[in-house]
Amino acid sequence: MMLAEAGITTLDELQELGAVKAYARVKAQRPTFASLNLLWALAAGLEDRDWRELTKDEKAALVSEVNSLRR
Repeated sequence: MMLAEAGITTLDELQELGAVKAYARVKAQRPTFASLNLLWALAAGLEDRDWRELTKDEKAALVSEVNSLRR
């Protein structure tokens, strides 16, 4: 539902955007709802991994990418 609200309705669209841009779109639509857990889930899911498998370095890189979109 939240992805659809952000205009992402297919897996192909999600894969094309990538986790960071998809997260940013959702965050723009639902700023108080979209937590970093969503970012972790999107990034890991696109790699067919569990979000809990992401390392601290991977999470930091994702946050850095999100922050670079805001500049």
